Amino acid sequence: MEHQHYGHRRRMRERFHKTGFVGFDAHAILEFLLFYSIPQRDTNELAHELIRRFGSLSGVLDASYEDLLKVPGISDNSATLIKMIPLLANAYLDDRNAPGQILDTTEKIGNFLLSKYIGSTNEQIYLLCLDNKRKLLNCIQMGEGSLTKVGFQPRRILEKAIQCGASAIVLSHNHPHGTALPSDADILVTRQLYEMAKVLEIVLCDHIIVAGDDFVSLAQSGLLMPI
Repeated sequence: MEHQHYGHRRRMRERFHKTGFVGFDAHAILEFLLFYSIPQRDTNELAHELIRRFGSLSGVLDASYEDLLKVPGISDNSATLIKMIPLLANAYLDDRNAPGQILDTTEKIGNFLLSKYIGSTNEQIYLLCLDNKRKLLNCIQMGEGSLTKVGFQPRRILEKAIQCGASAIVLSHNHPHGTALPSDADILVTRQLYEMAKVLEIVLCDHIIVAGDDFVSLAQSGLLMPI
């Protein structure tokens, strides 16, 4: 039995080295991942239980550390390993999307910002600072929480933009448990920031709202500037 157990793990590793996760079911990916936190036990049944509880691979990876620990068989090591994966992906994409790239279309801006929210279960606010050619100078996390809960501070946002020498900025926040549609409060604070930035000759190019793998542009929606 022990020989079969280690033989199964070896075959899965060999398959992974040849094809990556191509052809792996969601539970097989989790089973493979758990090899590295549960070295002495079959992880197949536990992987199935995780999918059953959280609905999907992404549901497992997005689950909170506390909720993962409630699953029988999931230890601190396993919960920590699972939570590392989306955050590692985020750090990897951050490194690849370093300052210097040109963000001159809504699609480029939206795709850049989608990577910022991978694995995020809380609302977060980001500020992109751009030069006059729309080259990224800096991406700054301005806080956690909704724009209204965190206390919207356009002066602080504009101070950061000035410190970066930005000619243009993009505001972004996420709706981790809803849709990407803007609320009335989102529209109001965006228009306030637009007017204040204009006085300083800084262009507020857009406000991007992210939900999962979807995003909405207030500029494209015609909601950026006051009517």
